[in-house]
Amino acid sequence: MLISVLSWLIGGLLVAAAVAVFGLMLATWRIAARAEKLVPACGKFVEIDGNRIHYVEEGEGRPIVFLHGLGAQLHHFRHTLFGRFGAGYRLIALDRPGSGYSARAGGATGRLPEQAEVVRRFIEVLGLERPLIVGHSLGGAIALALAIEHPMAISGIALLAPLTHLEARVRQRFELLYVPSRLWRRILACTIAIPVSLKYAEPTMKFIFAPQAVPGDYMTAGGGWLGLRPAHFHATSTDFVAVEEDLGRLEQRYGEIAMPAGILFGVDDRVIGIAAHGEPMPAKIRELDFERIEGLGHMPQFAEPERVVAFIQRVAERAFASIT
Repeated sequence: MLISVLSWLIGGLLVAAAVAVFGLMLATWRIAARAEKLVPACGKFVEIDGNRIHYVEEGEGRPIVFLHGLGAQLHHFRHTLFGRFGAGYRLIALDRPGSGYSARAGGATGRLPEQAEVVRRFIEVLGLERPLIVGHSLGGAIALALAIEHPMAISGIALLAPLTHLEARVRQRFELLYVPSRLWRRILACTIAIPVSLKYAEPTMKFIFAPQAVPGDYMTAGGGWLGLRPAHFHATSTDFVAVEEDLGRLEQRYGEIAMPAGILFGVDDRVIGIAAHGEPMPAKIRELDFERIEGLGHMPQFAEPERVVAFIQRVAERAFASIT
């Protein structure tokens, strides 16, 4: 009798668990479908060694390639900076592998050198002549890896609030993304991660943009909805876990960077602090153009687009002059 009762209870719990998981999967699918309806793909696609890269471009002239940060996508530049440069530039923003509408190659790890190699191949396939690389946040770390390991592929780097050093505090702030197990990463992406991310989207965005306010059109024009999709969460978690594999090694090589380089950093950045990631850099990269802005947070391209464009153009003038 007792065994029968226990069997019935266990069976009931398994059914309840299955129903809960199915409900989460259905909620995830609905949120992702809404995201893709509100922010559809808007650019071109190119195959790069098994990665299907989505990108947008504007203008003609000297090429500038934009690399977005962790959990972001190309709208962080397309929406904020494109249309502000004037003539003479070919602006290209891409969704990094797995982010936005770019698909990551099977077996890819997300490690910094791997992502830098994808960007190098992207430059090669598009036939770009030594572009300037603009990198924001994690995109800044990838730009630094590119400058160290493939210096002849680019003319310079202009970094916005870049991740430059290993720091335990950064992981602590985003600990929910730190999922070392590939299997659990996939399971979470398809079940609980997206509904939970939607629930906490507002406070998360407030933290990332602080002390500035979150733009009212961020979720659509800024592409914020695209982060609420399983593949995007999986790629973001993969990137976050992979950073620790190489950043410590790369930061020992910053002194090798000889190309024109610049860093713009907000003093009030609460995501990546200027003390750990900005202030040490002028002593490590020769003739670094270092611009610090009081009162600015982690999203300078949204808060100070004209100032960011002026900064990028200033670095671009040096970079492109070095290859003429």
